[in-house]
Amino acid sequence: MVLLKYKAALILFLFTGYKIIAQEKEVTFNSSDKELVQSFNWAKETALHYKGADTDPVGPWYESALPPRSAFCMRDVSHQCIGAEILGLSRQNTNMFNLFAANISQSKDWCSYWEINKWAKPAPDDYRNDKEFWYNLPANFDILNASWRMYLWTGDSHYIDAPAFVNFQQKTVKEYIDAWVLYPDSMLKRPAHPNAPAPYNENDAFHRCRGLPSYSEGVPNLKTGADLVAALYRGMLTYSEILATKGKLKEAALYAQKAQQYRKHLEADWWNEKDNQYYTYYSNSNQFGMQEGETFLLWFDALKDTVRANKTVKRVAASRWNVENMSYYPYLLYKFGEWEKAREYILFLSNPSTARREYPEVSYGVIEGVVQGLMGVAPDARTKTLGTIYKTNSADSAFVNHLSLLRTTVNLTHVGRQQSIITNTGKQSFKWKAMFYGTFKRANINGNTVALKKGADDQNRMISFVETTVTPGKKVNIKVY
Repeated sequence: MVLLKYKAALILFLFTGYKIIAQEKEVTFNSSDKELVQSFNWAKETALHYKGADTDPVGPWYESALPPRSAFCMRDVSHQCIGAEILGLSRQNTNMFNLFAANISQSKDWCSYWEINKWAKPAPDDYRNDKEFWYNLPANFDILNASWRMYLWTGDSHYIDAPAFVNFQQKTVKEYIDAWVLYPDSMLKRPAHPNAPAPYNENDAFHRCRGLPSYSEGVPNLKTGADLVAALYRGMLTYSEILATKGKLKEAALYAQKAQQYRKHLEADWWNEKDNQYYTYYSNSNQFGMQEGETFLLWFDALKDTVRANKTVKRVAASRWNVENMSYYPYLLYKFGEWEKAREYILFLSNPSTARREYPEVSYGVIEGVVQGLMGVAPDARTKTLGTIYKTNSADSAFVNHLSLLRTTVNLTHVGRQQSIITNTGKQSFKWKAMFYGTFKRANINGNTVALKKGADDQNRMISFVETTVTPGKKVNIKVY
């Protein structure tokens, strides 16, 4: 059934006139920080090792699950996709996202397949039939948000406009929430197994975990995870942004309001005042508890109380969970201002002595951490803008070459904290928002002096920036002072 749906999606995909832009040269990274270069090169080689064969029945894909399964799962793909895009695995991303979107169904209570293998089947490790299977409920919202991030990075509107994706969005924010009782005020009162097979067998994981309300899989007797609340917030907000992009502003405002309802419950219900941290799960015996779920509060960017968010970031940075969890750290710690810790985790995750560093998510997480994190690469297809900022406390220099985004390719160099150089080596123009930490008055752009604008990042660090258009073949050198 998966393969048939894949073929239908592929035909539609080609019919819409979408053209795959191949990355002709592999991305490269270099820096005066040679330990980071070594980590990046290990991650690149390891990640590409997990690239599947185009001739496999499922089509182009890459490993994003436990390697013996030859499969890809929704959570891992949602996390690995930007790293994969950086490495030139665009066709793989498109195919895998198509499959997840196309296989949402009423018979599975608006779930998709949690995990699909290279034989174009739902992985038997997680699926028996449409009534008996493993599924983590944050997954729909994770894929919804990942599709949006893929659009912002690539400029490919297929990720938000193709019929299979539109259907996935609509079913996720409506029928899926109804089916699994995921309303803002029901998260602490919902039934533990609203769609369990009958007769129900507690000892059968495909019964007990058909709709596991968290990514934390080791917590017994679970009613709701804080990460599910955060995922719902991010899913509603993402759908609002998608609607706004399409000019549906009234509907967008409605879903933005729904998103805030989940966030308000997260702050009101889940904060542990005594321990100054968030609870991460709520049990069927009506007890809160704490486990590894805080990472996903940051991943879904659901914390807007600055004091609480900073405490959470510090605690996550000091935690050594499993490698799947820690694979999120390089990008997240750069994003939330813990730059030295982010670098530390890149080196730790790529160290040969680190247990299970071969898990696919780890290498893709390192790639993402270096390019999106350290180099501060942030494309936005809505405005065809590429933001960059070097996140380092040192005078090191770094460059990334042959990087595909916004339907073009670029070479980017940061020379210390006051100079950035970009070359548009592709065929599409974009606006470059070159940002620098600190308060500077002027910039020299290819010999011309211009005034800088001022701003701040999410941690209220001062930023100076300038915007300029970079046409194909153009090289722009900006130095601030």
